[in-house]
Amino acid sequence: MHPVAITHPDSGRKALFVNPAFTIGIEGWTREESAALLQYLYSRAIQPENVARVEWRPGSVAIWDNRATWHMAKNDYHGHRRVMHRITLAGAPLH
Repeated sequence: MHPVAITHPDSGRKALFVNPAFTIGIEGWTREESAALLQYLYSRAIQPENVARVEWRPGSVAIWDNRATWHMAKNDYHGHRRVMHRITLAGAPLH
């Protein structure tokens, strides 16, 4: 269990820490109340002004911080090999 809103330990900025793949509800809220708010937050997150898209070229490298970014891979590299290495750095707890 973790908070819905966190303070990023490096930047100090507030961030929502929910995503549709893992968040199942909000503690103390009914399933319906949780679903309504979470759907609203998810719909805002995928608005064009909140989305960055990598245009892959030979030699491209992308790095993101999972504490403040959603990652959604698109299969737009048909016929090409995509190599991905995931690492986790030690860090501070999210509050």
